[in-house]
Amino acid sequence: MSKVAIITDSTSDIPEDLVKKLDIKVIPLSVIFDKEIFLDDGKEITIGEFYKKIRSSEKLPTTTQPTPKDFIEVYTDILKKSESIISIHISKKMSGTINSVELAKKEMPGRDIEIVDSGYVSMALGFLVLKAAQLAQEGKSKEEILKEVYDLKPKIKVLFVPSTLEYLKKGGRIGKAKGLIASLLEIKPILTLHDGEVSQFKTARRWNQAKTELINSMKTMIKNPQNLVVSVGDSDAKEDATEMYERIKETFNPKKILRVDIGAVVGTHLGPGGLCIIFYEE
Repeated sequence: MSKVAIITDSTSDIPEDLVKKLDIKVIPLSVIFDKEIFLDDGKEITIGEFYKKIRSSEKLPTTTQPTPKDFIEVYTDILKKSESIISIHISKKMSGTINSVELAKKEMPGRDIEIVDSGYVSMALGFLVLKAAQLAQEGKSKEEILKEVYDLKPKIKVLFVPSTLEYLKKGGRIGKAKGLIASLLEIKPILTLHDGEVSQFKTARRWNQAKTELINSMKTMIKNPQNLVVSVGDSDAKEDATEMYERIKETFNPKKILRVDIGAVVGTHLGPGGLCIIFYEE
């Protein structure tokens, strides 16, 4: 294990092979269907099972963050092998996870734990964690890693299209896009993250138009496609995500492109059938 351990939570949606390769510790949030509680670890309920359940459930699930005790247990174990911890998490405006982390740190005075509020979720958070973990494996210091993470943060762009606003609205994660609620049902909103919460980016009339608008928006935002790192995520919209993956590859020929499954906690708020494109230029 590296001198600096990198910890995140399950809303980062980082593919499991990269979690293992880069020795990232992922602490799961939980999703609650009525009285059934499942850890968002892909094991207690698989992603496929989750989307099948949410589509058939009359009552929308809720989510809950890990407790301070959960973090204390993980931190205590990791600090037996590592000198310090960088703990990077979902936006404080979207979840109480950072609150649990801060309470855990208070209970561990004198331990070298650095908390980072990513201001993001899903692979926008994930890209920060991957950068930190790569640098940790290279033997970089805590200070060097933090500088790179904070340098990367403003470069990350997030565009996502829910199939419906129902889940964001009912989950209380609609943020600054609440003005869209009264919009015509035909409108497909393209949303982004701004100041740590959901915000309106553009609107399209139909689903296929929204997908094209995603590509067109990327064209205006990307200066050097050869340096482009992209994540194409979906909440049980495999065909659409595969189509977007191929269109992005053909249009931009990015340096790196990942296909990502959006997990249960993020999927609870985005709802099934959504697409999420997250990218930055190295």
